[in-house]
Amino acid sequence: MAEKMATRDAYGKILIKLGEKYENLVVMDADLSGSTKSAAFGKEYPERFFNMGIAEQNLYGTAAGLAISGKIVCASTFAMFATGRAFEIIRNSIGYTRANVKICASHAGITTGEDGASHQTFEDIALMRTIPGMTIVNPADGVSAMKLIEQAVAFKGPCYVRLGRAAVPLIYAESVDIKIGKANRLREGKDVAIIATGIMVNEALAAAQELSEEGIEATVIDMHTIKPMDKDAVIEAAKETGAIVTAEEHSIIGGLGGAVAEVLSQNHPVKMKMVGQMDTYGESGKPEELKVKYGMTSANIVKAVKNIKAIKAIKSSI
Repeated sequence: MAEKMATRDAYGKILIKLGEKYENLVVMDADLSGSTKSAAFGKEYPERFFNMGIAEQNLYGTAAGLAISGKIVCASTFAMFATGRAFEIIRNSIGYTRANVKICASHAGITTGEDGASHQTFEDIALMRTIPGMTIVNPADGVSAMKLIEQAVAFKGPCYVRLGRAAVPLIYAESVDIKIGKANRLREGKDVAIIATGIMVNEALAAAQELSEEGIEATVIDMHTIKPMDKDAVIEAAKETGAIVTAEEHSIIGGLGGAVAEVLSQNHPVKMKMVGQMDTYGESGKPEELKVKYGMTSANIVKAVKNIKAIKAIKSSI
């Protein structure tokens, strides 16, 4: 069984390293530091850690002020509260001013689990995509999370880092090169390309293995950076396979699927299917059971691939 790690745990670990490297790094939280794992930084560097209480707008407003004063700021809370409750502050105080704030939001998507619909956000990527100049990263595992967060802290400007509550299998070796803005090809195939992000990358790999056993070879791409998207990777995959399936733990409206569709429609239109949250709220439950109920598993990806292959076969026979 593959080793597992939650991307929020990876965040807590890399903060310690970054705190030593950057003396001007400040970490902030909205009374959830035990859950977001920012508490690890607070224990190590208490003079550079600020708990702002249950006041997310104040959290990000203060973060903007500190950043404009010369600090690098990682400000954390749950994704629902960061992008939902504090959207205006992030838009106007961080995005508009190009403040050097990293919005490191945990507990995103259906795998927040038992916390239920009020805490399961499927809109966060869509919201952050609309903010000009906002970089968005959605790591697939603990290794990529640490690499991407380290790069996010190194560049100057706003960044949204999407992190999860549940432990997920480690996909990457430490030696693998992972760069913001550059997608990673994890598997090659000529029949279809599965472009996935976050926890759905592991599901995409499982789906590709199942499809291979049935004679369908799928390329698997980890689109860990939603913005700026690696357009060349999308266009190349479309030209090679003629069919794209996207997979995300997010609404199919405005997230990875929407972003890929925008690239394809303007550059190289092909048949496409989206796997993700189908314009509905979630509910309280075990993460794996919720993934099944709401259609975000390897089986759903396999079904989408077979559907798109059937459409292509019908078209070619006409």
